[in-house]
Amino acid sequence: MAPHTELKRGSADLIILAVLEQRARHGYEIAKLIDDRSDGVLRFHVASLYPMLYRMERRGWIDGKWIEKSGQRRRRYYRLTPQGKKVLLEQRTSWRELLSALQRVAKIDPIG
Repeated sequence: MAPHTELKRGSADLIILAVLEQRARHGYEIAKLIDDRSDGVLRFHVASLYPMLYRMERRGWIDGKWIEKSGQRRRRYYRLTPQGKKVLLEQRTSWRELLSALQRVAKIDPIG
């Protein structure tokens, strides 16, 4: 498996929780926002995204709710729970420490 794929898999929880931080979103919107914000570097396909969302919901990090809007099909919207906000904070701290260590050891410049 390519290193890029492994990095994406290891950061998936952080990425999804961060996208849900501002407001509830449905699966397609989550995938599209991640793709847009990462300039296409990070892509989550339905086959991999929904199992992650279901797992996060079982863990109590997110809450899903079916919503029907006139003229649209029914969609499941996900929002962060208080536990999910705590996990997001913890993951951001861990990733910040890891990225800092990588910068020191591997001389990775995040800007250039």
